[in-house]
Amino acid sequence: MANTIERALETVRAVGRGEEESHIRLYRPAAALAFGRRDQLNPGFEEAAQLAQAHGFEPLVRRVGGRAAAYHRGCLVIDHFQHDPDAVSGNHLRYRQFGDLLAQALETLGVEAGLGEIAGEYCPGEYSVWGQLSKGKKVKLVGTAQRVVAGAWWFSAGIVVQDSAPLRAVTRDVYQALELPLDPATVGAVQDIEPLVTVDDVEDALLDAYEKGGFSCVAATP
Repeated sequence: MANTIERALETVRAVGRGEEESHIRLYRPAAALAFGRRDQLNPGFEEAAQLAQAHGFEPLVRRVGGRAAAYHRGCLVIDHFQHDPDAVSGNHLRYRQFGDLLAQALETLGVEAGLGEIAGEYCPGEYSVWGQLSKGKKVKLVGTAQRVVAGAWWFSAGIVVQDSAPLRAVTRDVYQALELPLDPATVGAVQDIEPLVTVDDVEDALLDAYEKGGFSCVAATP
């Protein structure tokens, strides 16, 4: 996944230079624990990285900020690379716009979803996408990040679709090592709410939402 992030950063630079077309890319990531820069400076980082490795998640440090977040093959990542002469000024608007789009896509699959920070969530942020369990408990389903360069931006979302248990376990241990607040119960997956929904279903719903949103990008699934 570390190489994937570096390729993504180079792609957004190329899009900004006009060397590559705007496009959407979807893929299922290998098991990884993506730390933020602040995590790397945390005194507990080395222990946290070792714990991630022990759980079978490759530790890496991403360059787009945020706090530690775990992903595996039961997740779907969508990267959107887009030309934009005024990429910087739309930074916060994109978080809102794409957060709403992602929540609406999940709702077409029967998931009651919304936008906003959940108390005790991992990698907390006001634009996290949550889903609601049958008893009213909210779990985080999607984390988002973006990178802006001259003339282009890259918006990335990681959607947890299935098998939340190992993500919950590694996130719990990593956050304990970093001495960061976490309610492990907020680590969830789409299948915790709608057990029959597959990764392919989520991919189809996202592509349909993007098309309805008027994005004329070409989707590619490596």
